[in-house]
Amino acid sequence: MGDLPDGATPLTPEEIEGLIPSHISLKQELNACEQENILSARLWLLGKRVAGVAEARFLKELHRRMFDRTWKWAGEYRRSDRNLGVPWQRISFELEQLCREVRAWREEELFSGDELAVRFHHKLVWIHCFPNGNGRHARLAADLLAVEMGGQPFTWGQGDLVPVGKCRETYIQALREADQGRYEALLAFARSGAA
Repeated sequence: MGDLPDGATPLTPEEIEGLIPSHISLKQELNACEQENILSARLWLLGKRVAGVAEARFLKELHRRMFDRTWKWAGEYRRSDRNLGVPWQRISFELEQLCREVRAWREEELFSGDELAVRFHHKLVWIHCFPNGNGRHARLAADLLAVEMGGQPFTWGQGDLVPVGKCRETYIQALREADQGRYEALLAFARSGAA
């Protein structure tokens, strides 16, 4: 299905076998199918008052809803190591740890709502829980957490972050800076109108 853009997760042959629509042979067809599936998840969320975003059970269900018409393994943790992310055996532990951290950050009011949600997003991407869709999942989860805390969803550069382009490049660079403990660029990008 073509070359992967910078920061994309390669799939194993077993994971590719989990593709539900049999007509897909091109990367752009897969992207369109996944986007339609994500739209369905957003409709499911519409009008819901979501509480407990930073809970592993909810995060797995969110991923399942975002990709359940595209991938048989939607909502299931990956079962192999990747070019990024924690070793697959540590996913559950790291995600539970992140959820505990988010609760503590909120209780102690260590960060503004935006910074807390952006740090949550970054750590979700860093853990890389799922075979595919981690960035899109983490952005939607961060949006939901921001709203849960009384804020607004992020704009994420108001561009398409799936294909190669300036918006994706800016996003990936901001994630790399966050890997070094510098969140300013990611926070600015999350609220930016354009990259």
